[in-house]
Parts: sequence; C-alpha cells; structure tokens
Amino acid sequence: MNAEERQNFPASILWLLVALTLGWGFNWPMIKLALTQVPALSFRSACLLGGAAGLFAIAAGSGLRLRPPRGQRGRLLLITFFNITVWNVCVVYGIGYMASGRAAILAFTMPLWGVLLSAWLLNERLTARRVLGVVLGMGAMLLLLSNELQAVQAAPKGTLLMLGAALSWAMGTVMMKRYPVRLPVASFTAWQLLLGGIPIYAGAFAFEMHDLRPLSPGPAAAVAYNILVSFVFCQWAWIKIATTVPVGVSSLSTLMIPVVGVFSGMLVLSEVPRWQDFAALALVLLALATVMLQPGSVRALFRMK
Repeated sequence: MNAEERQNFPASILWLLVALTLGWGFNWPMIKLALTQVPALSFRSACLLGGAAGLFAIAAGSGLRLRPPRGQRGRLLLITFFNITVWNVCVVYGIGYMASGRAAILAFTMPLWGVLLSAWLLNERLTARRVLGVVLGMGAMLLLLSNELQAVQAAPKGTLLMLGAALSWAMGTVMMKRYPVRLPVASFTAWQLLLGGIPIYAGAFAFEMHDLRPLSPGPAAAVAYNILVSFVFCQWAWIKIATTVPVGVSSLSTLMIPVVGVFSGMLVLSEVPRWQDFAALALVLLALATVMLQPGSVRALFRMK
C-alpha cells in the first residue's frame, strides 16, 4: 500500500493536528471580536501581512529556501487564489452576517467538498471509511445547525459566503496535491499569505483607511491572536498536514475544529451547551476515528481479552 492509499493519520504529525484544532477552533470568536472595531479587509490585511512576515522570518532564520522555483510560480498563484484570497474574503464578510460558531460550522463543511474533489481530480479512492467519515461529520454539522436553521435561512448572504469559503478551501487543498510547489512549508505558506492578500490589501487601502481607529484591549488581543496563532502557526500547520497526507484524510481531520469553535463561543459568550452539541461531538469523534485508526485496529481491540 503506497502513501496515497494510507487512510490512517500519521502519528508523527498528530500533535500538529491537536494544536491546529485548538488554535483555529478558538479563533472563530476571536475573529468576531476583532471585527467589532476593525474593518473586515483591514483586519485580514493585518493578519496576512503579519503572518507572512513571521513565516518569512522563521524560514530565513532557519536557512530555508525562500524563492519559488521559476517554473512553479503559476501554480503557486493558482493555489494561493483558492487557499487564501477567496477563503479570506468570504470568511470576513460571511461571519458578519451570523454568529461565529454558526459560521465555523458552515466553513467546515470543507471535508465534504475535499473528499469529492480529491476523488474527481486526484483519483483518490472513495473508500467506505472516507464515505462513513463524511456522513458522520456532516451529520454532526447538521446537528449543530439544527436549532439555528431559521437564523441561517435569514442570512442567505452569510450562508452562501461561508459555503463558498469551504468550497474554495477544498479546491486549494486539492490543488496543492495536484500541482506541488517545491518549497519548504514555511516559505510556501509565507508566499501564499503575502500574494493571496494583494487584492485584500488594495481593497483595504482604497475603502477602509478612513475607518481605522485605535483599538481597545479586547479587539487588539484578538488581532494579535489571529496573526501569531491563526496565521503564523495554524496556517503553517495546516499546509504541513495537507501536503503530507491524502486530501481525503486531511479534510476529514479538520472536523473537530468547528466543534471547538462552537464550545469556545459558548465559553466567551457564557452560553449553555445543548444536547445537540454533545451529540455532534460524539459523531465528530467517530468520524475522526475513520482516518485516525489503523485498519483493523477496532476489530483487534474487541478481540482482546
């Protein structure tokens, strides 16, 4: 069985997935908090520029290659467009129409699109385990949305934007596997953040400069969290995972992030969890088991005395 056919998640990078889940999960209420005082495009510009600067500094300090290979710059731009530009524009505008937890749930329907696109464009096998993982994961998302369907229907623009973000992210992940760029992960990620933000920087400069004001401590901390945790570390961690394992595996591995997003929103907003939240958590854990566990490990467990 070759690397593309492996369905389990490598133990060597499992710590990255755990850190990514917590970092991106807690980031959704941070985005909402930051946007209370920072215009959307300006906020994302600060995140992208700060993240790119941090990653370029890390790459340069580690002696890693910085310049993209000459013949692969076009594919870098293609990947960047889906992975960074479309995703960030859709998210910062979509989240303005709905609660952060609800936005996270819609954005993380990405595994559905990722598994389907990888089967179509990468010929990754649509195995029974991956189909089961998608079904369980999407069932969890529906449970989390079950009490909020009216709110979603009342915000069709936000819903469409978040679903567009999910589809764009899935396409960008598939493009990274179909058209690999020979760069270290830190440099590859830094270039994506820098180049993907060009239209966002232009929009912020043209339309939002007059709206910038000094920030109070809460939104300032949320911006700092986004730059240091979400963009420097989490973007690097995600691209490391996405370029290491098949798209069907990496996509399903993100399912825990919106659950953390929902519960972190409850922590920040003092909301009380509902039975649907706990049921969704159970479904997500089962979905994750379809890519985390070695084939046959569950059967072996039940055979133990």
